[in-house]
Amino acid sequence: MISILLAGAVSMVLTLLGTRLAINLLSRRGYGQLIRDDGPTSHHTKRGTPTMGGAVFIIATIVGYFAAKLFTMTTPTASAVLVLFLFAGMGAVGFLDDFIKIFRQRSLGLRSKAKLAGQTLVAVAFAVLALQFPDERGQRPASPFISFIRDISWLHLVPVLVVIWVLLLIAGMSNGVNLADGLDGLATGASMMVFGAYTLICIWQFNQSCATSPGAKCYEVRDPRDLAVVAAALTGALFGFLWWNASPAKIFMGDTGSLSLGGALAGMGIMTRTELLVLLLGGLFVIITASVILQVGYFKLTKGKRLFRMAPLHHHFEMLGWEQVNVVIRFWIISGLCVATGLGLFYAEWVAT
Repeated sequence: MISILLAGAVSMVLTLLGTRLAINLLSRRGYGQLIRDDGPTSHHTKRGTPTMGGAVFIIATIVGYFAAKLFTMTTPTASAVLVLFLFAGMGAVGFLDDFIKIFRQRSLGLRSKAKLAGQTLVAVAFAVLALQFPDERGQRPASPFISFIRDISWLHLVPVLVVIWVLLLIAGMSNGVNLADGLDGLATGASMMVFGAYTLICIWQFNQSCATSPGAKCYEVRDPRDLAVVAAALTGALFGFLWWNASPAKIFMGDTGSLSLGGALAGMGIMTRTELLVLLLGGLFVIITASVILQVGYFKLTKGKRLFRMAPLHHHFEMLGWEQVNVVIRFWIISGLCVATGLGLFYAEWVAT
């Protein structure tokens, strides 16, 4: 428990202080956000706000995790290191995208194919490595089964299909968080709730682990306690970042932050054997992604008509006249309900087993 608390505290302090330094540095160098002309007109006032702030909480999370391991004199586990690898790798793809936007002074960075190629490379490397490193009980970081709250015994996949499934999950979650990152604090607050939930889930899985408490209700997860340390570090880092990212935002996370957070969410779902549950815990990101898919599909089917005034969904409510702060708070409430429902189902499954 000490390592979990320490990781969260260190990452939060580092982000609180580091983000202030990043704002000053990025402002001096002119690394400001470019605003798309086809977006809500109210967003034009945000032009020039420092971006790439996600780099701060990526560094803070990694330092927080390893500081906790150093303090407690424990060895990092394969599961935790792989989640951090996915987190940082997706962040690197986003950083390249953000840097191109700033360097070339355009609102679009990497071409879609190049961006997808980068995400695919990181996700496939993560998937392949996650199927390695068995512990003394033969448990590997990732499972060949599709999981909900535990592995679903009749949904066994061969290794190639496991890689494809992991790739789809990572791409979906990373792009979902990316789409949600359109209003001050929206993606930060929602992600913070999900990682907070995963901290609780991992602690519970550790207390009921098959490695220490074998039985009908135990959880076959390789490194639940160390995954709780990672989740706590992520939660703390986002707490610190939200201080500066809340409306009016002094800095944006950029694709650096949104892609990394989506990757980490998917990574936590894969490592904790809760791959389908993460879609409920991160339900807000699923809803926002679905709104874009529906908008595009409806536009094509009706030859030019729109289902929403603007997609993603949060911009639709802006166009209806809602204040940005109201949209963010109400979407946070939706995210909180999704997280509460997911945690409720997780606990109910244990009680009912």
